[in-house]
Amino acid sequence: MTDQAVDTDGVKLSDKPGEESRFLGRTRELKELRADIERAGLDTLAGRKAPRARVLLVAGRPGSGRTALAEELATQVAGDYPDGVLRARLGEPDGTRVPVERLARELLTALGLPAGPGAGADDLCAALRDALAGRRALLLLDDAADAEQVDALLPDTPDCLAVAVARGPLTGIADVRPCTLGGLDTKSAVEMLSRHIGSVRVTVDPRAAESLAEECQGQPAALALAGGWLAARPEAAVADLAKQLRAADEEQGPVARAFRLVTASLPSAAARMLRLLCLAPAGLVDPHTASALAGCSVGGARTTLDDFVALGLLRPMDSPLPEYAVPGCLHPLLRALAETHDRPAELQLARARMLERTVRLLQSCRAITETDSPQAREKLLGMPRALRFATPRAAAEWLRVRRPALLASARLAVADGELDTLARRLMSQLVRTMVAHLGTQAAAPDLYDIHRLVLDVAERRELPREKAAALLNLADLDARTDRTADALVRYRAALDAGREANDPYATGRAMESVGGAHLELGDYDRAADWFGRALSQRLARGEHPEAARLYGRIAAAHTYAGRYGEALRNWRAAVAGHRRTGDVAAQARALSELARVQEYAGRPEESLQTCQEAVEWARRAEDVRLQAALHLRLADTLDRLGDPAAAGLRRATAERMLQEEAQDPARQTTRSDFGPEYGANTCEIRSAPAKD
Repeated sequence: MTDQAVDTDGVKLSDKPGEESRFLGRTRELKELRADIERAGLDTLAGRKAPRARVLLVAGRPGSGRTALAEELATQVAGDYPDGVLRARLGEPDGTRVPVERLARELLTALGLPAGPGAGADDLCAALRDALAGRRALLLLDDAADAEQVDALLPDTPDCLAVAVARGPLTGIADVRPCTLGGLDTKSAVEMLSRHIGSVRVTVDPRAAESLAEECQGQPAALALAGGWLAARPEAAVADLAKQLRAADEEQGPVARAFRLVTASLPSAAARMLRLLCLAPAGLVDPHTASALAGCSVGGARTTLDDFVALGLLRPMDSPLPEYAVPGCLHPLLRALAETHDRPAELQLARARMLERTVRLLQSCRAITETDSPQAREKLLGMPRALRFATPRAAAEWLRVRRPALLASARLAVADGELDTLARRLMSQLVRTMVAHLGTQAAAPDLYDIHRLVLDVAERRELPREKAAALLNLADLDARTDRTADALVRYRAALDAGREANDPYATGRAMESVGGAHLELGDYDRAADWFGRALSQRLARGEHPEAARLYGRIAAAHTYAGRYGEALRNWRAAVAGHRRTGDVAAQARALSELARVQEYAGRPEESLQTCQEAVEWARRAEDVRLQAALHLRLADTLDRLGDPAAAGLRRATAERMLQEEAQDPARQTTRSDFGPEYGANTCEIRSAPAKD
């Protein structure tokens, strides 16, 4: 996000590059905030070095221009912080507090640093502090709910600066003096009106403009709404609007009075669309979202959204795609209107239409990546033109821009509790689309959160098959981030759920994964036992390729435990199994591991013979890297047998093969050089049926 971001309270309009700043007033407040940066803190006065970043607080009600002031301050002092400005919104539009771990993960991502999937708040906040320790950056923390949120994100270095925006004081953070905002001064308020309606109407009746600014109490959000209403009615007098606001319910604030005046003048269809925007996830709206909520065309929705921007009801986002945000100060007013004018069943139907549209867009976003699938192409062509993406790059850009709204959609759908079928479809498509465009590793943090949501729905609806799937996916991500003990607990729970669902695939997958977790923890006896249980099930079901692979995993456990006789027996079984199924590459890798164990067991002559056999099978499999690795192993064995000349020839052959492969990318392979027990578990468990 740039320093010219649009204010979340609808106060500051977007600036175009090269355009003069459109920020108004607040000269005294800016001067005080800048002076506060240089002010000596309590630690400095006590002769101690400040242990943490200085915190500036901008306090005020939503709609007072608090975010615009914080953004303007960030723009003015950005040159003093060469490592950039990091932004985070600490509250949802409906007032929900954003979890600290999500905030820390987003900030780490903005810094270009990895954030471990499933990591806790403490670990992520510690990683964020470590990342900022050697930097000079500015953190803009908008809409803070409490001091605890802000405190968790503060860098442990005085070279950074944190600017927090909140309703009131953040009790609990030392040495913070709030800059409390009221209304704009009269001159700035009138200037803001003139930017909406032109200087002529203000010049004709300056007293009326001042009276209108007074009725708005100088609140920028109210002034924006009043200016938008007047701009849409060139014949209306400024004085008439001031009278209408004066006659409105005095118990309501200026923003609420101006909002009700603007919405009362909207056509019924536009008014209904506006009310339903309170359902937009994370307060982020695009034409598709508005179209689905209101049941109109995408083009018509965009035209109406642009009209709302002109009226001060929405703000445009700094985005390559048409995207808008509901100002935080208007969100509760929209919700109150929707609850008054629309029945709960109508709101639920609108929410369901929005989720269904999101599912179809995700299907289209994924399908365009499947260029080799005739079925995917046929499905894509069968979709309405408005739902199709022109290119895979356009689909990836849509996914990147809409990611916050998509994740918020999943969270809201699960929290709703009444649309679980749609929620399950949405999460299934979201997982598959993210994997298609980003890859499993890059999308892992988001996938972890989605799988947790799947687990919540599965437990609520008592769906053991999906519960097993979610637990397996979560456990896999735990295992990949070195939380093996946590993964083991989830694998055992997945096994119980798989048995409850009578799902042999889930139970077999869980048993093998339990064994893998024990292997990682160094408990080789339990690992071999669990692999043996999984093997028995595979053999009973006649799944011979999987059985051959499991023989290799059992052999690996015995090898680590030093039981070479058992390891050799199981590796021979693996070799025979792969030979029976015709998997030449797997047979070559199993033979290479058999040769390794023979060498460990003190049988170099047998190892040499087995290794030579493995080289021949690797050649048939056209696995160049495995051939090279085997030649190097042969060289080491020949050295120990006292034949350095032959060993040198083997090493030269390995080097030549690796050089040739590096020069010919078409010959490069991604296969593991060694046994299948060392490879990543590529089994897939879906969180919902594969059918779209």
